[in-house]
Amino acid sequence: MERSVAARDREERRLARRLARRDPEALRALYDLHGGAIFGALLRVLGDRAAAEDVQQQVFLEAWQRADRFDPERGGLRTWLLTIARSRALDHLRRRVPEPRDPASAIALADRADETRVDDLLEHWYLLAELDRLPGDEADVLRRRFYLEQSQTEIAAETGVPLGTVKSRMVSGLKRMRGALEDER
Repeated sequence: MERSVAARDREERRLARRLARRDPEALRALYDLHGGAIFGALLRVLGDRAAAEDVQQQVFLEAWQRADRFDPERGGLRTWLLTIARSRALDHLRRRVPEPRDPASAIALADRADETRVDDLLEHWYLLAELDRLPGDEADVLRRRFYLEQSQTEIAAETGVPLGTVKSRMVSGLKRMRGALEDER
């Protein structure tokens, strides 16, 4: 049986408190829970496995060092980690840009090229994190619609769920996501 959103939130807050108390097992649990998503996101942004591994270490080290600053009212642990990952990925990308004769233009070039790409991916990650917080049946319908580009009719046929139920799950899931995203901003 799937855990409720409230149960996942309580579990995440407990994990955050353990992390703030410097419980090494909490860091392992955090990595087990979100390490794959963070690594995948970094790999997509950086395009280099070794760089993604290095930056991921920085992300989890920073999470360990700054655990007492995590605010669950501003978002979940994954959102917090993705924000740290964004900063560290940008730092890495900026260091990688060859510096022309004019240092100001190097900064402008790095800001223009990398931040746009990273910001687009960060927005994608936020949406994925919010999808993970939805009830499983709603999340599945939305993933199929927006990531697999299936129509509602195709979703109904493939899952065996009545079309009306697919539509109502989609509406309910979109309302929940809209509310969550509005709360984040």
